[in-house]
Amino acid sequence: MRRWLFALLPVVGVLAAYLLAWPVPIEARVWVAQADAGHTGPHAVNTALADLQTLDLGGEEGPEHVQVGPDGWLYVAVASGKLLRMRPDGSERQVFADTGGRVLGFDVDRAGHLIAADAVRGLLRIDPAGQVTVLVDLVEGVPMLYADAVVVSRAEGSAERFYVSDASQRFGARDWGGTFEASLLDIIEQSATGRVLVHEPATGQTAVVVEGLSFANGVTLSADEQTLFVAETGRYRIWAVPASARNLDLSLGPAGGARIVFDNLPGYPDNLMRGLDGRIWVGLTKPRSPLVDRMAAHPLLREMTLRLPRALWPIPQAYGHVFAFTEDGRVVADWQDPSGAYPETTAITETPDRLYVQSLHARALGWLPRPESLR
Repeated sequence: MRRWLFALLPVVGVLAAYLLAWPVPIEARVWVAQADAGHTGPHAVNTALADLQTLDLGGEEGPEHVQVGPDGWLYVAVASGKLLRMRPDGSERQVFADTGGRVLGFDVDRAGHLIAADAVRGLLRIDPAGQVTVLVDLVEGVPMLYADAVVVSRAEGSAERFYVSDASQRFGARDWGGTFEASLLDIIEQSATGRVLVHEPATGQTAVVVEGLSFANGVTLSADEQTLFVAETGRYRIWAVPASARNLDLSLGPAGGARIVFDNLPGYPDNLMRGLDGRIWVGLTKPRSPLVDRMAAHPLLREMTLRLPRALWPIPQAYGHVFAFTEDGRVVADWQDPSGAYPETTAITETPDRLYVQSLHARALGWLPRPESLR
């Protein structure tokens, strides 16, 4: 027995040295995770999102963002970099454009162009013929590494502006294995380099609205366009920020009129989509992990996880979850599918007849008839 123990000591030493010292791409930071209240209160467990109907995507996957265009057709951004166009019932599906990257969000400008946040290429404009133009890929000489979501201001009598989240200045989808992999690295590191930018097409100028966010994700505007709502995925919260803010640092908490609308959510918030009747929809792509929360104060442990086989990384199981809220922070709908059959729900696109459920990795587009409770 002693001989076996002595023989194992060098192996144990090598494994320990590997787990403690092998180079990893992150420099994990300490942060404080509040105690998870779980699926309670307005987020109590339910199955309202189960048994979705689906629309075929023709072999494509990841309908991350869905929106009705000015022509009444449904536009869908998928993982291959294509934007699909189809009738609201899924018929006459066709490829509208291919950016060669990965569009994660888009909106429509006053001229009817799609303004797209492409995690690989930056902020894009796509004309009605499907031609792609890069609007912004550098800000003050620094590349946009992870354009994630975009919303266009439409107030009459004011200059048009495009607000776009740049989720991370540390890990971009192009260099780190794709959008999901890069987001994992950023959230595990917790260096909070995410920011929201504003681009003014009339002048070509781009400025920083807010910075210091742990993976800046979904963005949308209030009805009066004075407030910008921002999902901070890595800290389980949603912010309300003055749209007029510039260079506002939120790394230490609320400042400059910014406030937290939702804190300590039971999952990772993603897209923000304006629905009907004043609703804003958000999807929680994954539920929280108790292990991840416990490691918040232990950066060394988080670095060690990246030295393990990926199958051992603390990635939560799939769990479908979307909810709607009002601008004052009141939850007015909450729909879940604990089975996770439709994975990584990112938001809802609400039309008068249907609710389309966005997803990072689903192989079809889920939808529900719009229920009477929302009419």
